[in-house]
Amino acid sequence: MSAKFGPAGSAESFHAMGYRKTSQMPAYLKRMGLNAFEYQCGRGVRITTEAAQELGALAREEGIALSLHAPYFISLSSLEEEKREKSVDYILQSAAAAAAMGADRIVVHSGSCSKMTRQQALELAKDTLRQSAAALDQNGLGQVHICPETMGKINQLGDLEEVMELCLVDERFLPCIDFGHLNARTIGGLKTPADFGKVFETMENRLGIDRTRRFHSHFSKIEYTEKGGEKRHLTFTDTVYGPDFEPLAEWIVRKNCSPTVICESAGTQAEDALTIRRYYESILEQTEESKK
Repeated sequence: MSAKFGPAGSAESFHAMGYRKTSQMPAYLKRMGLNAFEYQCGRGVRITTEAAQELGALAREEGIALSLHAPYFISLSSLEEEKREKSVDYILQSAAAAAAMGADRIVVHSGSCSKMTRQQALELAKDTLRQSAAALDQNGLGQVHICPETMGKINQLGDLEEVMELCLVDERFLPCIDFGHLNARTIGGLKTPADFGKVFETMENRLGIDRTRRFHSHFSKIEYTEKGGEKRHLTFTDTVYGPDFEPLAEWIVRKNCSPTVICESAGTQAEDALTIRRYYESILEQTEESKK
């Protein structure tokens, strides 16, 4: 097993190359030299079962691993019980769409901490996720991994430790480690290889080696403010905000991990995903050569 790399949604080059339909995405990704894709349901799960099945079949032909981003309006930690119940339903819809396309993981935003302590928000989110896991099991979707995501804004639930706690709700949950978000919410805290290493160490200590090796990941360079954290996604041409992708690729190889790494750069997510993949493969090759 090796790591897989791809974009979140359609990069600008998808349309520039003349592609128009989602069903053409696998052919585009193969042409780009990528092997993963995250289908975006941020504004709601609108893809039909038939379209999801078609995308899945074409992705399998091209060796593309699929994942799905659940709606942004999911609110795991809402004080309103009705909103949390709706969130369970949105997660169920996301899992059904993912299963139809053969994807085995859905990314879910962790929630907010408005009007409550972080611990209160965390407990509400954990309860919502317990209900979500039960709903997936009841509907024959227990094979779909829920991936709580580390978030970029400081007032959001979803720092590294909080995502570890959410993943402990169910052994099937996998963390979605968004390194750009972590860097933004810590005001540039991911600078050195050792900083990245601490993230891997935390995953291993809290979730074990198996889940660490299979973790889900988002990566992009993100502009941030000192008061709020995440402001906007950038491209790999940025030299101010970071984080750098090289330490991530190196730690993936060092820890013998096989994550899915989804790039969320602003418009160049496919090209930047390929940059990470090429660097990862060069490190992998060097490591294997050194063993001979």
